[in-house]
Amino acid sequence: MPRSRSLLSPGVDRFLAAVGDGSEFVVRFFGSFWRPPWHVREVIRQCFEVGVRSLPLISLTGFITGIVFTKQSRPSLAAFGATSWLPSLITLALVRSLAPLVTALVCTGRVGSSIGAELGSMKVTEQIEAMEVSAINPFKYLVVTRTLATTLMVPVLTIYCCFVGLTGSFLNVAGNEAQSLQAFVKSGFAQISFLDLWSSVAKSFIFGFTIGIIACYQGFHASKGTEGVGRAANASVVLAMFAVFIEEVLIVQVIHWLRSV
Repeated sequence: MPRSRSLLSPGVDRFLAAVGDGSEFVVRFFGSFWRPPWHVREVIRQCFEVGVRSLPLISLTGFITGIVFTKQSRPSLAAFGATSWLPSLITLALVRSLAPLVTALVCTGRVGSSIGAELGSMKVTEQIEAMEVSAINPFKYLVVTRTLATTLMVPVLTIYCCFVGLTGSFLNVAGNEAQSLQAFVKSGFAQISFLDLWSSVAKSFIFGFTIGIIACYQGFHASKGTEGVGRAANASVVLAMFAVFIEEVLIVQVIHWLRSV
């Protein structure tokens, strides 16, 4: 019988096939997550790689974000004689959006590319197939542990980024308005609600899972030698950043709806 021809373009066919494979990959993750063994030692090692080794970059990025955002916001508020609102404005911005988003983007560039390249290298050198021969489930050992580590560590790094950003903002405010730390904290957190804190943490968990699962998927499906490793690392960063921005827009809409209810 003649082979049926698709009514869709090859590009659409490839996109739909990738969506199907990615969905199957996510379902496989949740199916493997609940079954032993859990490789606790490897999870802890990956948490160290994702969390502790990201601290210097998160510290620098968060601190600069706090200072720059404060300096850029001051002229606009000063035009209305409202520079006393700076702590509240910066705290709201960091807690609600800046800290989770900055942390996710930094981790995407540092962690996502590393995971994609590492698993991609293992794939093209047939180390993953060797693990299967050794009676080790490579998906469980490589994918589940790394995705779990990013899911757990990104929220922790987000809280740390928020703290560092507020420290940078306070130093700028104290140097220009001579405001005390107690007054800064009291003014800054006056408008913060439980929904703000909950949404920021929940958003960070989603971002962390997205970064981990996309990087693992790209590395696990790498091909064509060293060129495929580079493509896997690049695709891990690009696709994870794109997904994080899409999730940010959707989550903001959901939070806005919850505020209005």
